[in-house]
Amino acid sequence: MQSVIKERHVSLFRNGRNQAIRIPREFEFKSKKAIIRKEGNKLIIEEVKQPNLIELLDSWESLDITFPDVDKDLPPVDDIEL
Repeated sequence: MQSVIKERHVSLFRNGRNQAIRIPREFEFKSKKAIIRKEGNKLIIEEVKQPNLIELLDSWESLDITFPDVDKDLPPVDDIEL
C-alpha cells in the first residue's frame, strides 16, 4: 500500500562546505543510511534498508559441503545436574 504523499516547506542551511536540510519527524527514516540522487531540479532521498538477520540468511545460497566432525576425538561431556 502506497502512503499518502505529504509535502512540507523546509529551510536549507550551510553545514561547513555542505548544504544541508533538516528532515521533519514525519519524513524520518528508520535506518541510518540513505542514497541521494539528483533528477533535474529534484533531489531524491531513499532509505537504505538493512536486511534483518532472517532476510540476510534467506538471501544466501545453501552450502553443499560436509563439515568435518570436529569433536570426534574429544572425551564425552560429563552429565551435569543443575
